Amino acid sequence: MSSMGWSFQAYLMNLILVSVIIIPLVLGCYNSIIGFGDSITDTGNLYNSDPNRSLNFFHPPYGETYFHHPTGRCSDGRLVIDFIAEFLGLPLVPPYLESLIISNQSVQNFEAGVNFAVAGATALDAAFLEEMGDSVSCTNDSLSIQLEWFKQMLPSLCNTSSDCNKVLSTSLILMGEIGGNDYNDALLAGKSIEKVQAYVPLVIETIASTINELIELGAATLLVPGNFPIGCLPAYLTTYESSDKNQYDPSTGCLNWLNKFSGYHNDQLQLALSRIRRLHPQVAIIYADYYNAMLQLYQSPDQFGFIGETSKACCGGGGPYNYNTSALCGDAGASACENPAQFISWDGLHSTEAAYRWITKAILQGNYTVPRVSTLCDSPV
Repeated sequence: MSSMGWSFQAYLMNLILVSVIIIPLVLGCYNSIIGFGDSITDTGNLYNSDPNRSLNFFHPPYGETYFHHPTGRCSDGRLVIDFIAEFLGLPLVPPYLESLIISNQSVQNFEAGVNFAVAGATALDAAFLEEMGDSVSCTNDSLSIQLEWFKQMLPSLCNTSSDCNKVLSTSLILMGEIGGNDYNDALLAGKSIEKVQAYVPLVIETIASTINELIELGAATLLVPGNFPIGCLPAYLTTYESSDKNQYDPSTGCLNWLNKFSGYHNDQLQLALSRIRRLHPQVAIIYADYYNAMLQLYQSPDQFGFIGETSKACCGGGGPYNYNTSALCGDAGASACENPAQFISWDGLHSTEAAYRWITKAILQGNYTVPRVSTLCDSPV
């Protein structure tokens, strides 16, 4: 590694250590959760905006473990946002478009939380990505559109700026994960890692500007997740399968170069969050280390009950990693494993409910946040 690489790592660790020392964080309880992001967080926005329910993850066996029917969540059951809500003693966070489009209910139903995340969403606007030659597969509802939905809804929850500050100051803002699809859509289509890496500063700037705008509106606590170790995902292991054993981490079976890319995104995100903390020292901005929280499951799968093959998806249409773009989970020709709780990956791109439960526990009760979350209501995950 070059001296510049070591210097950057030292600088980053310095910032992280300073954050831990200067901002000893004790989180209280919250009245609501406000979510943004993509399929990692979407509790049904894309599902409720698609009248034909045509996408594969709108069909069984999605949702089979907890809800016993598809809800639009890209898993067999609950997501991280669901487990956080349960941990805080709040109802599961409803998708914004469910009431707006389907039920036409009052926004008062959102007093305990609202979720703007949309499966397939990108941080960057779809028009920009299309100009760069990347197709956006599921939705055009990027992070900027989700923020506009939030701003349009906010006056219905509070009449004055002081009221809005009170609403937002007692809400936990879950900012993502977002940005993964900006990279997924390009990388899974075969775009070079060098070209995709050029998106990282743009993605980070979009996330940072959204956070700054939410702070101006009154947000006081934001939980900002990084990207997952994408080199461990069956979709990537299938797309970039190699006979070169040196490309794989022998302890996990994950592709090193893809995980290195995820790490680069996460490093840049943490630097951006450090800059925002300096501008807004009164705001709790917490980095959630989804990368290492998930990586521990691959490093010690038996410890967490994952006795299925960690490199394989539970639900899929066959192949070495049970991921097949011709027969995705939910499509005819695909089938699910008997016990999803034994698998980390649900469908090749998304995790099982069991994995999301462990990731949530690591975030809320472990060492996987910066600054460290010491308490978040006295309730078990």
